[in-house]
Amino acid sequence: MLLLWAAGAIGSQPVVGYTLRVTAGDVSGFDVEMRIRNAPDTFRLAMMTHPEYDDRFWRYVENLTVTAPSGRATIVRQDSSLWRVAAKGEVVVRYRIHLPPAEEGQRGAWRPFITPTGALVGGPHSFMYIVGSEQVPAHVKVEVPDAWSIATGLEPTSDPSVFFAPTADILVDSPILLGKLRSWSFLTDGVPHHVVYWPLPNATPFDTTGFVNAVRGLTQQSIALFGSAPYREYTFLFQDGAYGALEHLNSVTLGAPSAILAVDQTDLLEETAHEYFHLWNLMRIRPAERTGVDYRPPRESRGLWFSEGLSMFYADLLLRRTGIRMHDSTRTAHLTGLIERYLANSSYSHVSPEAASLGANRSSPGTFGDYSPSAHLQGELVGAMLDLIIRDATNGRRSMDDLMRLMMERYSGAKGFAGNDIERAATDVCGCEMKRFFDDHVRGTIPIDFDRYLTMIGMRTRVRWAPAVDDSGKVVADFRISAWMPDGEQRLRLVVRDPNSIWARSGLHTGYQLISVNGEPMKSWPEFRRVLRGMTIGSTLKFETIGPNGPFSTDIVMRSHDRPYVAIEQAAQASEKQRRLRDAWLAGR
Repeated sequence: MLLLWAAGAIGSQPVVGYTLRVTAGDVSGFDVEMRIRNAPDTFRLAMMTHPEYDDRFWRYVENLTVTAPSGRATIVRQDSSLWRVAAKGEVVVRYRIHLPPAEEGQRGAWRPFITPTGALVGGPHSFMYIVGSEQVPAHVKVEVPDAWSIATGLEPTSDPSVFFAPTADILVDSPILLGKLRSWSFLTDGVPHHVVYWPLPNATPFDTTGFVNAVRGLTQQSIALFGSAPYREYTFLFQDGAYGALEHLNSVTLGAPSAILAVDQTDLLEETAHEYFHLWNLMRIRPAERTGVDYRPPRESRGLWFSEGLSMFYADLLLRRTGIRMHDSTRTAHLTGLIERYLANSSYSHVSPEAASLGANRSSPGTFGDYSPSAHLQGELVGAMLDLIIRDATNGRRSMDDLMRLMMERYSGAKGFAGNDIERAATDVCGCEMKRFFDDHVRGTIPIDFDRYLTMIGMRTRVRWAPAVDDSGKVVADFRISAWMPDGEQRLRLVVRDPNSIWARSGLHTGYQLISVNGEPMKSWPEFRRVLRGMTIGSTLKFETIGPNGPFSTDIVMRSHDRPYVAIEQAAQASEKQRRLRDAWLAGR
């Protein structure tokens, strides 16, 4: 077997080489070999805990062995994702990742899979690393079935099957897409970019030229915003038959069903823009709590509203600057929808963006009881109002673009940002006092007075409350409830999304165990969802549950609920300055 050593000074640090093998016809898992020279007689190996999607793939490690020329080598598990190795000389660690059962429905685009025509491997789901030697580089040899291609954010070498990772952080943050791939490449500002698509065997044809051109335009607008690309090369890894996405330092994995791309590419392009913008606003402009590769539980961040919300803000704005047709025909229409969602959810007068950020990545619902705040929505609206404040205070000379560039300048190095750092940067950009705004709307729970800030660009809102309706105008029932199955449990638990819903008013609350509905046992969320969808206004549901005080049953009559309908209008008496700021804002400048 070919042995590859990363460049390193013999006698001063470990030298590491990996071989990852996907065998033709075997869709149950893949094999990994890790060869180590210069390791101490005793060291620890770990698998990374991802700060967002911790799929705990240490659960699927099988056939773990260690060998050494001396013949004396042991490996002992010290914790769920941590092992202690004792050996002398060159050490060879071998293990297999046995893939868990396939998800019901579509697969998450960040999760490993193997099919007869392609696979996603590598990343945090595959590679162990040496604890304390995270800065040690490594080479990775990828062995794949004949006629399969390889795409990854790892650095290429002269051998098309061998790749280089300068650090463990890059190693575990660079998934590898394999199979019968389609690919396109282009340069933006002289930097190579690759768009790779893995199609299903029955893939629906779609406009690949238009799709790739849209992605290219997105890279051009993003790099123009910051002035340069923070990478040497970048790869978009699109996958048919999958949903969701996950950002990486030099790549991004995205679900992109061909059947959807053939009809309307807008939503997938918006998700691509969001994840790509994370390359700056999360991976480089990073919360101080996000410290890179680690096997320990991730630290929560109060600044996630900025990392997620401003990435939502720019996902919309950069696509408009690219010229992509959006479902929200104008910036005004987009903001209208955001404000309606904000006003419709009572969470935002009880849970601050910082508090919502702290609970955003917890594995179980119920952190906020029956409230369901979104740090993404809060952050996008806080960012939108900050943008208006900056424009007004600087007479249009500056905007949110300038705040993002300053955050990149200050917090893309060794030091990440804390909550107060965002306030200080915003203050420096606008030259105005920002403490009250952050006290009220970031650290506090005072609802945003949208008219106060929209007035700055000569606009205002009109809000009316009326029964919620579907696209056809038909009044719909209150479906603000869902359920999830916790690990290790056999019963669903309810998620009530608003304390003002018919569910909470009937005595049901988040965390209650669901036994049955109308006498029918509920064994999964899809079953429960089917029952809900079959209900109309006036239908009666009998719930049997177990709450904190024991069994609890209640009859619920399905009713409608009111929601806000918002219109944003131009103020009749706007000043010349307000009109000028409004025109620039509407144009996305």
